[in-house]
Amino acid sequence: MYEFVKYRVADIMTRSPVTVRAEATLADAQALFEQYGFNGLPVVNEAHELRGVVTKMDVLKAFTLRPETIVPRYDEIMRSPVSEVMTHSPVAVSPDTPCTRVLQRLVDMRIKSLPVVEDGRLVGVVAREDVLAALREATSGS
Repeated sequence: MYEFVKYRVADIMTRSPVTVRAEATLADAQALFEQYGFNGLPVVNEAHELRGVVTKMDVLKAFTLRPETIVPRYDEIMRSPVSEVMTHSPVAVSPDTPCTRVLQRLVDMRIKSLPVVEDGRLVGVVAREDVLAALREATSGS
């Protein structure tokens, strides 16, 4: 277990993650969720700078009933851009962040993953599964 305290995000993150653009539709994001089994995706611009995060919950929120619509129209809503529902300015970590801090953030925030940003650009994603694998690896030698 003591080995785990030495780990940094760069040691365990997924590099070159699947991303989506802010102008992509909710249908595009949903297709990526289904294709890869992800719960969320980093939203980047053409320079690969992090602009937000969109999750399945964000897509579901687009369907909440509003006074102007009794029954939301599926096709119409799914044509909406990701930028309308994404979390802007999400919490992110750097590659040199200690994994102990990431573990604590994931637990405290009750989230599944965090984008990894270096010099403003998305360089990876660190997820619960990555932290659990690192914990297992750190204790396998003891």
